[in-house]
Amino acid sequence: MTYLVVCSVALFASGLTFFSGFGLGTLLLPAFALFFPIEHAVALTAVVHFLNGLFKLALVGRHADRRAVLRFGVPAIVASFAGAWLLLQLTDLQPLVRYALFGHEVRVTPVKLAVGSLLAAFALIELLPTTRDVTFSARYLSIGGVLSGFFGGLSGMQGALRSAFLLKAGLSKEGFVATGVVVACLIDFSRLGVYVPALFATGADLDYSLLGAAVVSAFVGAYFGNRYLQKVTMRGVQVLVAVLLLAVALGLASGVL
Repeated sequence: MTYLVVCSVALFASGLTFFSGFGLGTLLLPAFALFFPIEHAVALTAVVHFLNGLFKLALVGRHADRRAVLRFGVPAIVASFAGAWLLLQLTDLQPLVRYALFGHEVRVTPVKLAVGSLLAAFALIELLPTTRDVTFSARYLSIGGVLSGFFGGLSGMQGALRSAFLLKAGLSKEGFVATGVVVACLIDFSRLGVYVPALFATGADLDYSLLGAAVVSAFVGAYFGNRYLQKVTMRGVQVLVAVLLLAVALGLASGVL
């Protein structure tokens, strides 16, 4: 069941969201969170997201806008370190609340509450008409890099903010997709530099075969997404993603997940 859920999500999310600039991490994080602690789910999602980003980079990277990458990507790298560091600090804190549910002890930890709150916030941004179509002027690219990098490091939710800022940067469709891919790879690389040593230091037992299967599934989705899906609006998919995020956010905030 774990393989079916994670690999299916990786395949379809990677393909369906290829041109939107975000969605793989948004969908894959809840899938991993169903089976792993949230801090491990964030790290596993980052690995798949990064390797899938490298694959997409090979497909469209030549169209990236260097100026936008520098203005957005450099601040994003620095901020992603800060977000990843904060995630690790929250992981070490004691539970805020303990209670019994169906004979099992449930713990609400600071890291679950923080990530759950962010997931809920991003879900509401997708659902509310006043916020889902918001974009920002190109002069705010550096600020956008800081925000996208920080929240990417803390929760993995970087794509929606990245797209909101890059949409007004005067890029072609190809340039928008490619620039977003380059920036995402930079953020993922920097936050993995924080996650991975921490995971090995704690002796986390990671399922490498599942991770490999998810990566391959995402590759396949990206390939077919690039080949066949030239325009993605899919309001229904956005709503589905938002509802899923809200459900996972509630589960994390209540300590059930």
